[in-house]
Amino acid sequence: MPMQYPLICTRGVIVFPGQEIVIDVGREASLKAVENAQDNYESKVCLFSQKDMKVENPNINDIYGMGTLCEIRHVRRFDKFLRIKFRGIDRVELNSWTKGSLSDLADISIKKSIFQDELEEVALIRMIAQSFENMTHIEKLFPKELMIELSKGMGPDVLTDKAIQAFPLTLDRKQQYLETLGINDRLEMLLQDIEKEKKMTEVEQKINETVKERIDQSQKDYYLREKMHAIKEELGDIVQQDKDIENIRKRLEENPYPDYIKAKVKDELSRYEMLPMASGETGIIKTYIDWLMDLPWWQETKDNEDLNLAQSILDEDHYGLEKVKERIMEYLGVKQMTNSLKAPILCLVGPPGVGKTSLAKSVARALNRKFVKMSLGGVRDEAEIRGHRRTYLGALPGRIIQGMKKAQVVNPVFLIDELDKMASDYKGDPSSAMLEVLDPEQNSLFSDHYIEESYDLSKVLFIATANYLENIPPALQDRLEIIQLSSYTEVEKVHIAREHLLPKQLKENGLKPSQLKVSDEILLHLIRYYTREAGVRQLERTIGTICRKTVLAILKDGKKSITLTKKLVKEWLGNEKVDYGKKEKKDQVGTVTGLAYTSFGGDILQIEAQKFEGKGQLILTGQLGDVMKESASIALDYIKAHAKEFGIDPKCFEKTDIHIHVPEGAVPKDGPSAGVTMTTALVSCLNGKPVKANLAMTGEVTLRGNVLPIGGLKEKSLAAHRSGIETILIPKDNTKDLDDIPQEVKDAITFIPVSNCKQVLQNALVN
Repeated sequence: MPMQYPLICTRGVIVFPGQEIVIDVGREASLKAVENAQDNYESKVCLFSQKDMKVENPNINDIYGMGTLCEIRHVRRFDKFLRIKFRGIDRVELNSWTKGSLSDLADISIKKSIFQDELEEVALIRMIAQSFENMTHIEKLFPKELMIELSKGMGPDVLTDKAIQAFPLTLDRKQQYLETLGINDRLEMLLQDIEKEKKMTEVEQKINETVKERIDQSQKDYYLREKMHAIKEELGDIVQQDKDIENIRKRLEENPYPDYIKAKVKDELSRYEMLPMASGETGIIKTYIDWLMDLPWWQETKDNEDLNLAQSILDEDHYGLEKVKERIMEYLGVKQMTNSLKAPILCLVGPPGVGKTSLAKSVARALNRKFVKMSLGGVRDEAEIRGHRRTYLGALPGRIIQGMKKAQVVNPVFLIDELDKMASDYKGDPSSAMLEVLDPEQNSLFSDHYIEESYDLSKVLFIATANYLENIPPALQDRLEIIQLSSYTEVEKVHIAREHLLPKQLKENGLKPSQLKVSDEILLHLIRYYTREAGVRQLERTIGTICRKTVLAILKDGKKSITLTKKLVKEWLGNEKVDYGKKEKKDQVGTVTGLAYTSFGGDILQIEAQKFEGKGQLILTGQLGDVMKESASIALDYIKAHAKEFGIDPKCFEKTDIHIHVPEGAVPKDGPSAGVTMTTALVSCLNGKPVKANLAMTGEVTLRGNVLPIGGLKEKSLAAHRSGIETILIPKDNTKDLDDIPQEVKDAITFIPVSNCKQVLQNALVN
């Protein structure tokens, strides 16, 4: 029989017949329904549960079709809501929703429970009672009163409704119980849920036992932290750590990092997640992850394959240096032909200021590659190269890895400057650590202590620079492709000054080319008398000084343009600062012009010999090193053995002291190239024959009178040319080095190869 009662929609609550429950009522429609029920319906209302709790103003489609007719037992009033105790009476089915004048009304039909097969009902009740007895922790699910009533033989319809009230079921499942009228059907459902709960309890017990066995303090912390993390997410309080983790995971997915790097980052990330932000280790792990991800693993620049363009860039930046340019062009050509090539490891060796470092930059520009530089001057700690282990506070990768991070590509031009300036101490030998970096066979798997994962350096074009090849350890030399850069000739220096240094200094000092005119003759004057160097650094500084003086003259004296003259140079720069060795004007007895190779290039020096009465002693002065002292002894003994051939009385050695002096006594001198010069000076002194003034010589001598080859022939030849020497005696084995000597020098000087001292004396002494 249809009836009407005020309607209340509940959220997340289902009331069963016989159940007493307290519900807070706050919506306006619900408050009206309660008031209407109390006034007109004997405090009876219908409660229907919403399908979606979020709906604020539900209609008939938003609520379940089966609800409960309830009686209002008690009302407690608050400011904005009523707290009401309801008691369930009967299941009711909603027929329609009527908008009444005082409140919404539900047209309902009461639905009674249906008794089914009696035998089956008894069996089900027994099974449920048995299940209750076997359940552990049953008191957590069902109150004691329910268990007592069950033992007394509670009615099956009441049993299901009471049991469900305390059972941990979802809203949908409870609604199914409410909508199921068959008692046996409800009993079967209850039995299923009890069995399901028993299995859940067993699983929970098993998990708890396993966790208890394995759990330690860090896992507890992890569990609590995860819980805290979930709470923060619910509150919208996402901390910076979570954003960092999200960004790192995103970068890993989006970029083609090697698999072993991805695995390493994920491993470190899991440790990072477990630690609180306040922990000191989070910063260390985050820094390590950043290093791993910021290093270039696949990024690469494309090489310039236009060989003519590369050649023109190299020529534009540097005058001369043909061997280096040729080697770079060979590398480019072979790489283009094979499409894959291990980068060579070049080592440019030469005096300061000849353009080693700037040449490396020029190579990077010609190849269209990134350029990075690392200077090894004064490095004495192996960790500077290989990095520190992460166990140390403030650990960092080595300079190689730092350079690669700075380059951001796997194939930069990497300049290792001052390779010969490395030192070693108790912290290790950095030159040994460099072996792995500069070995083409090993550097594809370079290992940095900090990064821990192998890094491929095989695509890097390493260019090392050094002033002295002797200071590079032999094991390291063996792995390098050595390219010697000699000092510049005067002609080359004039060209460099004209094409590069003068325009650069004019621009830096704000001058136009028309405001300062410098002829090649004046540039040569500056090179000869105001600089003494193998390179062009001092020359550039001298030109810079002249430019500044010009600026001052233009602004202060009102001059529009200045033409540089020798007189003006002397006025601005002072007297000539360099006095190169000059040849003798006349043929001299006992004085020979020798050739020397210094860090500033070549120079000539006079070796003087004098005899006087004494006891046969040999006196050496001029700050000579051990090698030159030995050369003097060898020369004297050779002359004693062949005295008669040279027209010398053998007895004179017993009563004569011989003094050999190398001028500029304050300057230390050493090297294996003064043997023939000393021999000639001694023979000339002892037999009285003068030595040709326009002749110079170089070479080492043996006790048998053989002339041995020397180094630095190009620099020595340039010095002789500068001094006006017309003939040079060179060891026969040095003939192959004549190809390196500039043509203008070969045109002005006659080179005479000699293989023994007799040939030297035939050419040097005036008959």
